[in-house]
Amino acid sequence: MREMKISGVDWCHTIPDNWSIIPSKYLFRDSNVRRLDGDIQLTASQKYGIISQVDYMEREQAAIVLANKGLESWKHVEPLDFIISLRSFQGGLEMSEAKGCITWHYVVLKAAQKIHHSYYKWLFKSTQYITALQRTCNFIRDGQDLRYSNFAKVPLPYPPVEEQKTIADFLDTKCAEIDALMEDIRAEISTLAEYKKSVITEAVTKGLNPDVGMKESGVAWVGKCPEHWKTEKFKYHFKRRTVKNPGEAQVLSLYREYGVIPKDSRDDNHNVTSEDTSKYLFVRKGDFVINKMKAWQGSVAVSEYEGIVSPAYYVYEFIGSTLHRKYTHYFMRNKSFAAEFRRLSGGIREGQWDLAAASLENSFICIPPLSEQQVIADYLDTICYEVAATIAEKQKQISTLEEYKKSLIYEYVTGKKEVPTL
Repeated sequence: MREMKISGVDWCHTIPDNWSIIPSKYLFRDSNVRRLDGDIQLTASQKYGIISQVDYMEREQAAIVLANKGLESWKHVEPLDFIISLRSFQGGLEMSEAKGCITWHYVVLKAAQKIHHSYYKWLFKSTQYITALQRTCNFIRDGQDLRYSNFAKVPLPYPPVEEQKTIADFLDTKCAEIDALMEDIRAEISTLAEYKKSVITEAVTKGLNPDVGMKESGVAWVGKCPEHWKTEKFKYHFKRRTVKNPGEAQVLSLYREYGVIPKDSRDDNHNVTSEDTSKYLFVRKGDFVINKMKAWQGSVAVSEYEGIVSPAYYVYEFIGSTLHRKYTHYFMRNKSFAAEFRRLSGGIREGQWDLAAASLENSFICIPPLSEQQVIADYLDTICYEVAATIAEKQKQISTLEEYKKSLIYEYVTGKKEVPTL
């Protein structure tokens, strides 16, 4: 058992007796070297680290837009420099493996004395260190920037450089193993999600009886459907409603994954609700709701709640009793219909595509007999519940691995655990 001592630093508490605590400013200096000729533009992200803006936009499948002015204020970055975002610091510092330049909104740090950079790469990803740095500034709440002066307020452990390397090599290996496990589980989740989508599409366009006679539906994206089914236009079974907020109604959100739910039931919805909701549209339980700009992504659902939605949405009520609401919910959200919405939507930029009401109302719905719609809906409820339960269990596994990884990083970068010798 190695000897430990009180570090005098709250976030790491104790450190090995042969380690030092050093003020950050003596380990890393603030670099303000301006962009050099030929520097490529870089982007810092928690997801990919520090990569070129071109690579980042390609990975995110977004339009590539490079800055063409104001570049004289951008900062030069060398490999092994560390970078902090001034305004969006949440996931630690990023170590650059690329040479280029980055916007002046970032702090660029260069080692001021001999270190093993990968050790500090892991230290700067420690949850406890991140929390300590966040506490130096209330920028998340009040808009303050995170400056080099904030970074300098949090002292850092300094093990012998050879031990820094040993710890970094160990964490490189162990964290790569954990990441690989999480990626495998995410792949399983993705497969389950695709399976669910496929089952829904098959059920709502082909039915559940593989021996039934089939016919051409007359709808390109449907292809063949059971011969006793009808295909009719949306407008014959729905009427658009534009009733405004009656007052004191709860705000609803439309999720691709969950359908229509109360906005305050989740904390990951960052859309801002207008202070004046008088023009929001009133939704009754059982109404069909569609986000006209994101229908092609699957943002359509039959609501199980009463409330209000943004005036940018469409709200429709069912006409007559030909359609079972849950069957319709599944039918309108099936992946092939989402592709049809994509075809029907228009606009200059993909993220701002708009589905015209007339296009929606002239689209086609497969209509089995009402009793068969009930059977299909019940079947899909069961399948979706089972898949959701399996996915939830796998997400728990990911959460457990993430917590284990965080614990591993903290324990080794602060010396509470010693790298095992082979």
